Amino acid sequence: MKPNLKACGQAMVTAMVNAALAVALMLLVEFAVSGSFQVPATYLWAGLLIWLVIFAAQFWRQRHLCRACDTARGTGTHHHNLHSDA
Repeated sequence: MKPNLKACGQAMVTAMVNAALAVALMLLVEFAVSGSFQVPATYLWAGLLIWLVIFAAQFWRQRHLCRACDTARGTGTHHHNLHSDA
């Protein structure tokens, strides 16, 4: 359960930052084209869709990474750097 919560939190932050940046970029383009900061509902829906897609992908990725890390920790195998000088 804890890896899922950790993955959810990390995915939510990543998705929120990316969606906010995308909406900000859309608003800047809108301002450059029209000269006003109108926020059409389409931009908000696009931001929500961007957030949803990135959240789903990041949640799946983070959950996979957390499980892989827990599996490696449980078996006692650790990934070592192949290019170490030791």
